[in-house]
Amino acid sequence: METKDVERERFNGCVSLKTPPPSPSPLEGEGRVGGEGVIHIPLADIFEKFPDRRYIMFGGKGGLGKTTFSAATAYYLAKKGKRVLVFSVDPQASLTDIFERDIFGKGPTEIIPNLYAQEIDADRRVKEYQQEVRQKIFDMYGMDKIPDEIESYIQAAAAEPAMEESAIFDEVVDIVVKGGYDYYIYDLVPLGHALYYLSMASVYDAWIDKIAGLREQMREYDQVAAVIRREKELDEDAILNELLYIKDRINKSSSILTDKQKTAFFFVITAEEMIIKDTLKAAELFAKFDVPLSGYIINRVLPFGLKDQNIPEYLKNRLTMEEHYLKVIDTTFGKQILASVPEMERDVTGLPMIEKMAKAMFGEIG
Repeated sequence: METKDVERERFNGCVSLKTPPPSPSPLEGEGRVGGEGVIHIPLADIFEKFPDRRYIMFGGKGGLGKTTFSAATAYYLAKKGKRVLVFSVDPQASLTDIFERDIFGKGPTEIIPNLYAQEIDADRRVKEYQQEVRQKIFDMYGMDKIPDEIESYIQAAAAEPAMEESAIFDEVVDIVVKGGYDYYIYDLVPLGHALYYLSMASVYDAWIDKIAGLREQMREYDQVAAVIRREKELDEDAILNELLYIKDRINKSSSILTDKQKTAFFFVITAEEMIIKDTLKAAELFAKFDVPLSGYIINRVLPFGLKDQNIPEYLKNRLTMEEHYLKVIDTTFGKQILASVPEMERDVTGLPMIEKMAKAMFGEIG
């Protein structure tokens, strides 16, 4: 049974349960996640003690509150006087719903002073990309019309399943490279897609390395042939330059995602067995991409005092289950838990509820 002191701590920034679970944990023996480099401080202190960590990400399964936490963190930092951009890399973005502002496809939109939000219009980005391809063909080859077979390929490529994610990735690279903000908060897609998104940089980089290498070999052969024929020096290779330009953009973006000095990644969890297990697996996978894990945040914690009130049996069972899995979380993650956020009385939409969520995560906003 939890003590009142522990119950208070659950709503005061972090869970601090020291009593072992009443029964063996289903996760027992799987070990703790993290190790060297994991921050053992409350959530609010991270932005004070590590001001260089300007790229913030919340990860987790779908529906756990990643977008809500992203919006609330952006609100908190903006109120602290920081210029913040929160943007979605999810094709099914919901920042428009949370802020109750139509921001889709409109670029960075000011919500309150210092706080800007952006939802990327992937379809428009794909169309822009198609036009960029056509223009590069005109510029590189001096054509005045795109051949039908090439135009067919450009159109077909836009229908590829990964094109939407690729367009969003490309837009994110633009956002990051352009600069202009103190903090960038990524509203990530659910875990599986987030791993795909994070892997895109390395996949693109490897692909461009291979193509650029082949292009450089062709360039060497052409130079040798030009010497033999006593021709003038070859013109600059526009295609190779374009590949190197794309590679540089990707490297700039991917280096941020794995930079332990500049990036903070937080997992969002709830007190449920499958969520805990899936998060453990995801943490191991994210570690393979060298994503710097900063800690875990528990969301939707029910007030334990409800258990002693006249409530339905169903809710009592939920509270008992939650109590158990909060102890499992403490045993599994320990000091890596940076905050425990209570269940809100309604959906977090609109600035008053976003402010309430920010206070629940970080404390009073001065």
